Amino acid sequence: MKLLTIFIYLLITNFSYALGKPDIKNLVLIKNPKTYEDIIFKDINQRDVVLDDFKGKLLILNFWATWCAPCKEEMPSLDNLQSNSNLNNLKIFPINIGQEDISKSEFFFKELNIKNLDIYIDAPITLAKKFSLRGVPTTILFNKEGKEFARIMGSIDFNDEEFVNWLKLYN
Repeated sequence: MKLLTIFIYLLITNFSYALGKPDIKNLVLIKNPKTYEDIIFKDINQRDVVLDDFKGKLLILNFWATWCAPCKEEMPSLDNLQSNSNLNNLKIFPINIGQEDISKSEFFFKELNIKNLDIYIDAPITLAKKFSLRGVPTTILFNKEGKEFARIMGSIDFNDEEFVNWLKLYN
């Protein structure tokens, strides 16, 4: 009986730990996931990307700029996250809000050896306003229903094992 009690305790604590928020100070969970209308940005060929077209996937929008040192620091780990085989239903959109020539973004990705991500831009900075961004990098996470359920304000290591395991719950 004692052994059964210990087993149940361990099972419950591990389950509740798995569902809990990772210990990342700048990760904010949203209790009532938010819905946004008309989330549209551009790819490097100036074609519209409509976020609603990706419902059914776990989505990450990462807002960055080439002049942002923390953005440069976190981008390689974001690149690794996109290629994580345990997150095969994940799509990451790194969106440059820097109002720069596209060649600067391409050089930024080349310099950091980014291979798993594509470049996207929010040229008129409409999304920065829509999401009330306070700085870069800012990362917004959308569940499979297309609702924002979490936000990261500032940089993190996207290779963090606790973070990756938490993301698996939404994948």
